Amino acid sequence: MQDLNFGHLLKANKETIYRICRIYAVSPIEPQDLFQEVTYQIWKSLKSFKGKSNINTWIYRIALNVCMSSKLKLEKKREKTVRFDAIQFKASNDSLNEEDEKYKFLKECITTLNESDTSIIVLYLEELSYKQIAEITGLTENHIAVKMKRIRKKLFDCINPKLS
Repeated sequence: MQDLNFGHLLKANKETIYRICRIYAVSPIEPQDLFQEVTYQIWKSLKSFKGKSNINTWIYRIALNVCMSSKLKLEKKREKTVRFDAIQFKASNDSLNEEDEKYKFLKECITTLNESDTSIIVLYLEELSYKQIAEITGLTENHIAVKMKRIRKKLFDCINPKLS
């Protein structure tokens, strides 16, 4: 059985969890909140881990589920909130270097994808194999391959004009 020491698991997976949180985050401080929620859910659920999958696969599932759930809650909350269009917060882009700008464009384009495609591309960007992505999402490897081809095209079509 794999090492189920919470501290070791968190240390080994914290960068991955945080990257997933950054992709799903809306505001600049939200990744930290999402990270804390994912960490809490891992801690709370660790005793129920049965070892039927790799512990890292299980952690990815928790991270994706927490982030997607948070995004849905935020969208529902926004539907009920009156917007003040005259008041806008805009972060300064003066300090963005080229890599930060590319990341910003990629994140903007990822947010245009549906939930399923978003979770697949997030896992792909984490350099998981199609087999691992299939285990996490419950889809087949062939389905992942087909979806990835379509996702790449959507992202290319979205990001290419921004880089020009």
